[in-house]
Amino acid sequence: MTPATSGNARGYSASRDQLLKRLGRVEGQVRGIKGMVEEDRYCIDILTQIAAAQAALDKVALGLLDDHAHHCVVGGPEDLKVDRTDELMAAVGRLMRRG
Repeated sequence: MTPATSGNARGYSASRDQLLKRLGRVEGQVRGIKGMVEEDRYCIDILTQIAAAQAALDKVALGLLDDHAHHCVVGGPEDLKVDRTDELMAAVGRLMRRG
């Protein structure tokens, strides 16, 4: 197992239900965007909805990063802090390269 997958508790475990609700709303937004395309809606309206869905996913990602930083890095085993910090920064880098 890697440092990221060892152990059972995840940083987001306490907010799992809230996370799932947010992701369900994002899923609904994406379905709505698909419907807009199927209905031949105006391009700018579709792009506006895409931006809203991306913002919602960004909010989910920031919450996960925050949970990971507090639970897995700061609250994690001392011998894994450097590896988990590197892992966290790599994830931030991937999120920032989007687009």
